[in-house]
Amino acid sequence: MAGNIFRCFLRSPRNFFQNRLLENTMYINGVSRLLSTTIDAKEIEHFSSFKNDWWDENGPLADLHLFALIRIKFVRDGLANAGIQIQDPALPLKGIRIVDVGCGGGILTERLARIGAQITGIDESAELINIAKEHAKLDPSVSERVNYIHTSVEDFSQKETESYDAVVTSEVLEHVVEPQLFLKECVKMLKPGGSIFVTTQNKTLATWFFLIVMGEYILRRIPFGTHEWNKFIAPHEVQSILDNYGCKTRLIHGMKLNPLLKQWSWSSCTAIFYALHAIKQKETNV
Repeated sequence: MAGNIFRCFLRSPRNFFQNRLLENTMYINGVSRLLSTTIDAKEIEHFSSFKNDWWDENGPLADLHLFALIRIKFVRDGLANAGIQIQDPALPLKGIRIVDVGCGGGILTERLARIGAQITGIDESAELINIAKEHAKLDPSVSERVNYIHTSVEDFSQKETESYDAVVTSEVLEHVVEPQLFLKECVKMLKPGGSIFVTTQNKTLATWFFLIVMGEYILRRIPFGTHEWNKFIAPHEVQSILDNYGCKTRLIHGMKLNPLLKQWSWSSCTAIFYALHAIKQKETNV
């Protein structure tokens, strides 16, 4: 085990980026061409392998279920602070059009639908989209507000330019190949004045040690192979990318999990987990 851990840490960044380049290169008439895509087939295969455990709140994705509560609060409060008028306290997101990018099996998507959002969940895994569709059928109040589509963010954004009040991409950015392109496509779908909500992990030694070494290798609290440290991204980088595409960051929260209480809470520390909310301005570069 120790050998695997140190190989993970010492892996050459140069080799990593070379491998990513090869994975996203195709050959046309013998000439290599770089694909403009955010898709990572290995990541899709990895998460699709949990399709039968996705809705097991005591299974391998238990922490993701716990995380849903603070993510809902993040989106709900962020939209309220952005000027969304709440007409029905029981359904605070009633009438709000949201797209959940990288929705997986629908853990967050369903919960947002339950508080009124008219929400579209998109994902590149056909297996997880099928799981999400089947689970939504169990609750009529969810199924009437949710639409799941098997598609990529690149394809979907071309059809749904400036169509949504909010874009949510939670625990997805650290799994894509090109985060800048991914965020650009997310911004395309936002109406001017719309909000983008991002939760992801910082690129620090703390994330390497606590998430990968402790979380995956030692405690096995996180499914092995879920994270690659080289794909984590710092909050100031996300803020800079969004700023270039005409989105002004409103806040950046740190987040932490108390494993004993099984509860997530806000934190002033963004060294590991963080949440970012930005608002699309009227004039953008997208």
